[in-house]
Amino acid sequence: MFLKVIVVDPKYQLNVGYIARTAANFGVKKLFFVSPRADIHGKKAVMFSKHGAGLLKNAATVNSIDEATEGCDVVIGSSGIWREGERLNEHEYLIDQAVEKIKSGRGRNTVVGLLIGRDDIGLSRDELEKCDMLVHIPSSKEYPVLNISHALAIMLYCFGKENFRGYERISQEKPSPEEIKALESIFERMIEKKRIRNRKAARNIFMKMVRRARLNRSEFHAVMTAFK
Repeated sequence: MFLKVIVVDPKYQLNVGYIARTAANFGVKKLFFVSPRADIHGKKAVMFSKHGAGLLKNAATVNSIDEATEGCDVVIGSSGIWREGERLNEHEYLIDQAVEKIKSGRGRNTVVGLLIGRDDIGLSRDELEKCDMLVHIPSSKEYPVLNISHALAIMLYCFGKENFRGYERISQEKPSPEEIKALESIFERMIEKKRIRNRKAARNIFMKMVRRARLNRSEFHAVMTAFK
């Protein structure tokens, strides 16, 4: 899945900078700004973009959403308000539902346009109706509207998971019973010549700690190596 970030009419350089930084965090290659009110190359925008400054420097500025979404297979807009029973269109989803919908119905080379904005009044009804899908990020009912850079970070994480398979956690394979027994033997040899009143109790407590820690195989072998 290829993600294309399209920001509509941003007003504040601060948010422009944070958007560039967030996009860089998630490997976005190109930013599109539709009729920005803020100077996207202004001092504050560049300052807050941090290592996303290059992305900001090469961002495209266009005059319409249609121009920005050219080449997208699907366009996904975000709405800060969940209107139960009052949908803007029939393709309005909570974000986790939208992710599953995209994964099940699109190929790996799908180009997904993520449409966000504005940072003061959001997207207009007409702009939302241009989207193939609308997503809502569940948040506090007392304060449901997210800053556009925060909303973008959540959307990029949710929709971009498939692009970061190299970040799987270290193997969660558990140590074998034989390996656990070997660690127990190593521990017994360590305390064999120590002045411990009840070596059996010490061994049992240690093994309980090992079991409660639920070490994966990599962590387990690190402990084994240290004890050896």
